[in-house]
Amino acid sequence: MKLIIAVVQDKDSHRLSQALIDEKIRVTKLASTGGFLKSGNTTFLIGVEDELVNRVLNIIQHNCRSRKRLMSPMGDSTDLYPLTPVEVQVGGATVFVLPVERFEQY
Repeated sequence: MKLIIAVVQDKDSHRLSQALIDEKIRVTKLASTGGFLKSGNTTFLIGVEDELVNRVLNIIQHNCRSRKRLMSPMGDSTDLYPLTPVEVQVGGATVFVLPVERFEQY
């Protein structure tokens, strides 16, 4: 058994959740916040048998996409010139697959 932890941008959360439900894959969703951009994320906890891992990863890949966003760089307030916003890539999914030593459900 494996535990899949997927950190997903909020914009993709509903679509991914529905796709997992349609495939009868049970999931727990947690609200989370990214540390770098301080934007909303959803963390999915998905426990599956080993043979379903690739299927779940494909569902995540097909329902989460990265986007470009303008971000103002952090600078010293004493700078003489305003800092120009830079384009950064956000979104998609960050996924961890961990072995599960034991699973109990009460």
